[in-house]
Amino acid sequence: MQSRYLPFALLALSPFASADECGDVTIADMNWNSATLMAHVDQFILENGYGCNAELVPGDTMPTGVSMTEKGEPDIAPEFWSNSHKEMLQKGVDAKKLRFAGPAFAEGGEEGFWVPKYMVDKNPELATIEGIKANAKLFPHPEDDSKSGFMTCPAGWTCQITAGHLFDALGLEEAGFEMIDPGSGAALAGSIARANDRENAWFGYYWSPTPVLGRYDMVKVDFGVPADSAHYESCITQADCTDPKVTAYPPSAVNTITTESFATESPAAYNYISNRAYSNADMSAMMAWMEENQADGEIAAFEFLESYPQVWTQWVPADVAEKVKAAM
Repeated sequence: MQSRYLPFALLALSPFASADECGDVTIADMNWNSATLMAHVDQFILENGYGCNAELVPGDTMPTGVSMTEKGEPDIAPEFWSNSHKEMLQKGVDAKKLRFAGPAFAEGGEEGFWVPKYMVDKNPELATIEGIKANAKLFPHPEDDSKSGFMTCPAGWTCQITAGHLFDALGLEEAGFEMIDPGSGAALAGSIARANDRENAWFGYYWSPTPVLGRYDMVKVDFGVPADSAHYESCITQADCTDPKVTAYPPSAVNTITTESFATESPAAYNYISNRAYSNADMSAMMAWMEENQADGEIAAFEFLESYPQVWTQWVPADVAEKVKAAM
C-alpha cells in the first residue's frame, strides 16, 4: 500500500521555503525514539516554516556533544540528557561555542516509584509511600510469599544505585519489601506491561517519557517530601553513600543544545528551537505509538504534526504554522 506520507526531500520544494531565509542547518538524529522524532519534527518545521535547508546527521550523546564543541557541527542536538555531561557542555558554553536553547521536555526527565492506576483507584492510599508501606501485602514477592516485591533497575544502571538508596531511606525493607533485579531494561518494561494486562500488583522504579508510561496508566508515588537536589547528587547517586535521606527525584535535565553560530545567524529558527518543549505525557504517548506501529522518526513526525496541532502551533508564529500546515 502506498504511504500517505511524502518524503522530506519533496516537501523541501514547498513554495514557502527559501534557503536564503535561514541557510544550511544540521540536526543530530539520535538513535532512540524520542530523539529521532524530535529531529524529524524540527527538520520539517525548519524547512517548511523557516526556509532552512535542514539536514539530519547521525548522532549520539557523547560524540555529538564533542563534535558540536570542537567542530561546530551539527547545529542542533534536539534531546541531550545533560546531567552526566555538565562539564563538557559548560566548557562549550563558556567558550561561546554552544548554547542551551531550552528544555526538550517541559517537565524534564521524570523518575520515580510507580504503581498501576487501577490499584490506586481501589485504594487511594497507595498514591503515597506511607500507604504503600501500610499495605505491603498487596505487593507479593513472586518468589517468596512471606515478602513484598519492589522492582528495581537492572544491575549496572545508575538508577539501581539511586533506587537502592531511596529504598533504604524510605524504610521499605523494614516494611517487608525486597528488591527484585529484573535483569534488563526490556524485562523491567515487560514486568509493567504484564502486570497491567492482567491487572496484577506492581510497585517499582521507572522513568518518563517512555513507551510503557504512554501505554499504561501509572501513578507516581508521593514520598511526602520535596526534591533535595544537593543531597540527591552528593549521596543518592553515589554508590558509596552510607547515610541516604528521603528526597523526591529531582527532574533530570534534558536540554536542546545548539551551536552559538546557529543561534546568532538564524535567530528566528533558533527562537522556534528555544520555544518548543514536549510534555512527558505527549512524548510517552508518541513513543508508544511508534512501537505499536513500528514507525521510524519520519513517519512519527507526521503523526505528531497531524495529531497534536494544538501543541506545536504554540511553538511558532501564526504565519509559520500556516506554512507548515500547507506543506503537510
